[in-house]
Amino acid sequence: MSSLKLLCLPYSGASAMVYSRWRRKLPTWLQVQPVELPGRGARMGEPLQTDLRALARQLAQEQRLTASEPYALFGHSLGALLAFELVHELQALGCPAPVALFASGTAAPRRREDYDGRNWREPKSDSELIAQLRELQGTPEEVLANEELMSLTLPVLRADFLLCGRYEYVRRPLLRCPLHVLAGAADRASDEQLRAWGEETEGEQTLAMFPGGHFFIHEQEEQVFEVIAQALEERRQTSRPLSLAR
Repeated sequence: MSSLKLLCLPYSGASAMVYSRWRRKLPTWLQVQPVELPGRGARMGEPLQTDLRALARQLAQEQRLTASEPYALFGHSLGALLAFELVHELQALGCPAPVALFASGTAAPRRREDYDGRNWREPKSDSELIAQLRELQGTPEEVLANEELMSLTLPVLRADFLLCGRYEYVRRPLLRCPLHVLAGAADRASDEQLRAWGEETEGEQTLAMFPGGHFFIHEQEEQVFEVIAQALEERRQTSRPLSLAR
């Protein structure tokens, strides 16, 4: 294949804009396509969703034409869980399997209860959400102190946490694609929770660890790009399975 599309799904509280610079940083043969979720960015006027599988079905209908050509998916945190469900929904519509799925910054779907303890099944207060943002260390204090920005961000974050907290894993046939897991060494997902992603596919599975915490994808951006580009370049040039150093 001469080129392929990379659908990128954002983490909780974010819009597709978090991936906008990826278009300039990744190889030109890789067409980065950030996927905007309802209720943010260009889709600000649409209602926020709190049912993750329903959201995946909606996105599958929107992306089915894109998925008729060679494509891969990348998702971080909430985005990884959503990308996983999106692949299943696309395949249910008859779309081909992706070239690869990159799941970043979270435990495997079947290990969600171990990971978050169902702590986010009910809506959280503004103060609880801000405390969580501080714990994740991905939001500058000046942003947290900006009431106008927070008034826009917190409703999205609250809905996104409900997407994760209310998610119910359903066992289905294994995916038919390589599944590459990326994680920060100081993030809270355990090695066992990360490696459980490998139970979701009959394709190759790899795990790449990076220095840093939950937002290692920004802290170690160049290294993340290298892993993605290496995997997809190899896949672009040959039909043999991908092979990444663990």
